[in-house]
Amino acid sequence: MTPPLPPEFLGRPVTHRGLHDHAKGIIENSASAVRAAVAAGYGVEVDVQSTSDGAAMVFHDHLLGRLTPENGLIRERAARELASVTLKGSTETMPTLPEILGIVGGKVPLLIELKDQSGGTGSAPDDLENAVVNALVGYTGPVAVMSFNPYMIANMKKHAPSIPRGIVTGSFKEKKWSGMTPAIRKALRKIIAFDAVGASFISHDWHDLAAPRVTELKARGVPILCWTVKSAEEEVQARQIADNITFEGYIPKESP
Repeated sequence: MTPPLPPEFLGRPVTHRGLHDHAKGIIENSASAVRAAVAAGYGVEVDVQSTSDGAAMVFHDHLLGRLTPENGLIRERAARELASVTLKGSTETMPTLPEILGIVGGKVPLLIELKDQSGGTGSAPDDLENAVVNALVGYTGPVAVMSFNPYMIANMKKHAPSIPRGIVTGSFKEKKWSGMTPAIRKALRKIIAFDAVGASFISHDWHDLAAPRVTELKARGVPILCWTVKSAEEEVQARQIADNITFEGYIPKESP
């Protein structure tokens, strides 16, 4: 049976990588960004990457250089080493998924995106999936997982069938996704894996919400989340189709 997306995800907007503000030293996917989102009553979306020793670090990029003074791949470093790496513009270090779970503590919905390290949304070792499953043991708050990579969501179905899961989707245009074959881009654009992996929602690029497949899934009653809304004007457009938004760079009208 496919577990449904908890209704909390269809309430207040979801912060993209926490309620971050780099100008104020609140870095995306950091503990302070997550605390700020929780304090404001918003849901939280975070990204997780796998380490060399199979832990789940909360960080978006597979490379360290954009957000830290270090270089290289996250997957080539151990969790203990990464946990001491300072985030640029901040005194904070990279958090682990268990740390973030402790901060959220079920107070707001938590959306966990598993980042693909296969080099092309293909099958890969399931170290990250296992790390996420292990971290969520005993966690009782509203939580869901998602990924661009359907193989990763299939692994989540196998390892933790009771955790709600979805697919991150979009138009998959060649310019941005040039590393993929046309056949893979087409399959991802058409979201053909939705039923096979037991997904219960999608999170779609808000610019592409009018896509026929999104319309079809919405007609089936599938919850449609979207990424990443960056202004009140964009929110108005996205909400014509999306059931909820993931946002950054502004405060939605729903803010208290």
